[in-house]
Amino acid sequence: MAPKNPVKRIHAALDALDVAEEPIGRLDVARRLREAAEELEAAQVEAARKAGATWTEIGACYGLTKQGAQQRFRAIRDQAKAVTAAAKSEKAEPEGKKPEPTA
Repeated sequence: MAPKNPVKRIHAALDALDVAEEPIGRLDVARRLREAAEELEAAQVEAARKAGATWTEIGACYGLTKQGAQQRFRAIRDQAKAVTAAAKSEKAEPEGKKPEPTA
């Protein structure tokens, strides 16, 4: 089973790259590296936003405008909004009480 932590997955993939001899094996390792790096990047963008970084600052890291950064990381932004909305919804409803179904 692969580690869940993207940094650990990157280390594991780099170790695998050292021993992979066949081109298809090295390609599989490259894919695993890319996937783990993208996950790490997404987590760091989300952490930066939670810490107060602006989209302009994030964009500057990539040579992008504010809008370019927002477009590139739209999924992260949308996920963060969904989590915030769910948290607000949970706080609004009394614990243990489920909303009444609507007809």
